[in-house]
Amino acid sequence: MQVTIVGAGIGGLAVAVGLHRRGHQVTVLERAPDLTAPGAGISLFANGLAALGALGLADEVRAVAAPYDSTLRTGQRQPSGRWLVEVPASSTQNLAVVHRQDLQRVLLGALPEGTVRTGVTVTGVEHARGVLVDSSGGRTAADLVVGADGLRSAVRGTFARGASPRYAGYTAWRGVTEGAVDLLGSAGETWGRGERFGYVPLRDGRVYWFAVASVPAGTRFADEVAEVRRRFDHWHDPIPALVAGTDAAAVLRHDIHDLDRRLPSFVQGRVALLGDAAHAMTPDVGQGGGQALEDAATLAVLCDGDLRAALRAYDRLRRPRTQAIARRARAVGRVAQLGWGPAAAARDLVLRAMPDAASARAAAAVQRWDPPA
Repeated sequence: MQVTIVGAGIGGLAVAVGLHRRGHQVTVLERAPDLTAPGAGISLFANGLAALGALGLADEVRAVAAPYDSTLRTGQRQPSGRWLVEVPASSTQNLAVVHRQDLQRVLLGALPEGTVRTGVTVTGVEHARGVLVDSSGGRTAADLVVGADGLRSAVRGTFARGASPRYAGYTAWRGVTEGAVDLLGSAGETWGRGERFGYVPLRDGRVYWFAVASVPAGTRFADEVAEVRRRFDHWHDPIPALVAGTDAAAVLRHDIHDLDRRLPSFVQGRVALLGDAAHAMTPDVGQGGGQALEDAATLAVLCDGDLRAALRAYDRLRRPRTQAIARRARAVGRVAQLGWGPAAAARDLVLRAMPDAASARAAAAVQRWDPPA
């Protein structure tokens, strides 16, 4: 088949690799002028690694990922450092953390030169014919079009019944601290009142961290890193040191969004949606990247057969799972971001009373996934 993929993010590149390795002719259109991958770390759980295995990429990604250090105490804490939930070490055995730039390099390295065309903005889609129209007036025809163009997907915007980005009520800062792994005796998240902080080790001694705060949509601060310090400098170690040790110019800030409604289908004509374009979710269960990789592996495997049947099966397999996980992520985010003191205190009491194994079982249920035959 001739396949055109819109969007060169993790999901778009992954499905490009999977389809290319099955003999299809693949072109990826990316609106950005270059392929510099912004971002920091991404956690790959068992399901994400299984998807990479189905794409033939597991070994290459593991080579650039940090295998999780099972000696680190992992779970959720309070700003004082008191533990709320501790995750058993066995639950982190199939977790790898990778910098997004390293993951992008692996994906691009598995594609022929010239597969990705940058600086192309898609403005329209003819679903029945598989024709894309770009901002220059150019038309690209394909047997299959994959919309992997993210939260504000232009491809999704052409569907008969679409969805729009919805602000989740909180924003996030992300950073990577060089040579900081020796500071770590633990990893995971710390939950406060309308605020959170999390950190995990990357390879080569780096540490990926994120900070979350409930603020009105569109809020901006004159000095973003100073705002992070103001909010988190009094939290337990090593949080202040991680922020202080990060290059301020490299700290990213994004408001968190998901989709305001569930799509009735991920497929329309010859067009299929993938990743955030189909099911953008908040990062509260760490599954945004993993679900995009599952999408990519599923679509690549199914497209070995009849295209119409493949697209029907793709929608049947992917839509219920991803939409359920998106609902769960939003619910977890609401609980994690509780700002009213009595409600947050009650949340903490419930978490402390919960057996550690129960939390591990809940996480394992989301991460249990096998590629389609």
